[in-house]
Amino acid sequence: MAHGNHDALYSQLAARGVTRRDFLKFCGSIATLMGLAETAIPQIAAAVEAAALTPRAPALWINGGACTGCTESMAQGMTPDVATVVLDLLSLNYFETVMMAQGGPEMIPGYQEGVVEAKPELTAEGAIKTMLEEGGYILIFEGTVMTGFGGNALRIAGKSQTEELPEICKNAAAIVAVGSCAVDGGWVAARPNPAEGKGIQQFCKDEGIATPVINLPTCPVNPEWVVAMVIDVLLLGQLESGAILDKLDDFGRPSLIFGQTIHDNCPRRGHFENGEFVYEFGSAEEAKGYCLYAVGCKGPQTFTNCPIVRWNDGASWCVESGAPCIGCGNANPLSPGGNWVDVGAPFLNRMPDLPIAGTTFQPSTIGAAVGAVAAGALLVHGIGMKVAGRMDGGAPYEDVRAHDRKKGGGK
Repeated sequence: MAHGNHDALYSQLAARGVTRRDFLKFCGSIATLMGLAETAIPQIAAAVEAAALTPRAPALWINGGACTGCTESMAQGMTPDVATVVLDLLSLNYFETVMMAQGGPEMIPGYQEGVVEAKPELTAEGAIKTMLEEGGYILIFEGTVMTGFGGNALRIAGKSQTEELPEICKNAAAIVAVGSCAVDGGWVAARPNPAEGKGIQQFCKDEGIATPVINLPTCPVNPEWVVAMVIDVLLLGQLESGAILDKLDDFGRPSLIFGQTIHDNCPRRGHFENGEFVYEFGSAEEAKGYCLYAVGCKGPQTFTNCPIVRWNDGASWCVESGAPCIGCGNANPLSPGGNWVDVGAPFLNRMPDLPIAGTTFQPSTIGAAVGAVAAGALLVHGIGMKVAGRMDGGAPYEDVRAHDRKKGGGK
């Protein structure tokens, strides 16, 4: 790699307080996330170094119906880190949540009067229009596609988002759905779903759009995963070759990130194997760090590597902080009603609710009701037998069975 590449990148790193050792350690963690051997670390490092000297890859960060938690997750790094530097390799010309630009050229004082000659691409609407015309960008989508009320559940710049979104998706080279809302609607699309929310992959399918979608669920998304996809898709040429699609599971998630359950790597698994559970918060069992399965932990059926990668620069994650896993890593992008909220709620119950006739019930409630009906039926049957006299005396009692008597075994 040319010496200039090193200087360009490491000057950026040094300005953020990151050493070369930190950088190579980061490349190693990315290699692990992508399932590559240690021999791939120089390749990843070289790709990032080369990107420091090339024009930044164009990207759009579009928000649907969301709490912007995924943006917060990406932005709230505890210290300047390599991930920030890598994301700086993207040219995020449109990022609704944090960008300074707003409106169209008409928003610039003096533009309409001809006094000021402004570049339309410096405004919010001008930037996205320019990106759409050029195409080939990476679309990072956060939040739910809200299609309710004729698409008017979410309006941006005086238009429904569903009016412009098909063109945005169609002209993208790839779509990265960050967070559960973008993947399958998340909590926005949970019952009763008045906004008719859905994930971006379902929206593309409904619109006949074939742009590849990479799904990164959880609420919020883990920044490490987004960075891994940026490197994998943009810097290692996985998108052009189509190799990235071979790395996705049936739900469009990177298999190496979402290929094992939380239970597989949970530090409390030993307590599960020993039958040591927390049944009540605030109990002695909780203080001992016992398994949270009995208070609703969805770790055995949730596929993510949260225990390994963790959040907040690897500081912690849900179970380590004392809360049960609520299953936000589960995803079913093309199955309405299969989002993690509907599948996992109520979160602190062992069993999820079952939807029946427009309402929901706990399986234990249904079991108790069925048991009560069965007990009632047996009681009624017994009363009927008594009233009919069929319980008085009963059938004649046979001292010895006829079969035994024939063989000489009785009187």
